[in-house]
Amino acid sequence: MSAVSQPGPVAMRALRESDLNAVMAIEVRGYSYPWTRGIFLDCLRAGYPGLAMERDGLLIGYGVLSLAADEAHVLNICIDPLVQSRGLGRQLLRALVRLAGDRGAQRVFLEVRPSNTPALALYHSEGFNEIGRRPRYYPAAQGREDALVMAIELVDGELETMPPL
Repeated sequence: MSAVSQPGPVAMRALRESDLNAVMAIEVRGYSYPWTRGIFLDCLRAGYPGLAMERDGLLIGYGVLSLAADEAHVLNICIDPLVQSRGLGRQLLRALVRLAGDRGAQRVFLEVRPSNTPALALYHSEGFNEIGRRPRYYPAAQGREDALVMAIELVDGELETMPPL
């Protein structure tokens, strides 16, 4: 895969239905309990903004947002496990937060598994703050796993951590 052996610059663009084969290949590599193709299709057809991250013409990551009133919610964000731990997730997260702000969001929310320590570290380092917990939110090998709810406040184009409730 050229995205691994010959890393070029990354580019962001709108996620499209034609990306779904590549998205699903990454989704099943990245998650034990992946979204279905139908979920992605429903999001795109409902007009939820999504970003595709490409390198050398290959999809290497994606993210999907929902927007309502002045709030955005990161519904899914994934970097291909073949190219993780190179700062790409940070770039994609920042691009999603920027997109949310450009669309009028005042705050951005997301959920994350407490067991996903790399993602938690990224979100904390980018200014997201834990504001709650959703019990038994995610499927897990031993039943269900809680979700940590995190948020960041967008103020006058500047990011500011959202205080806990």
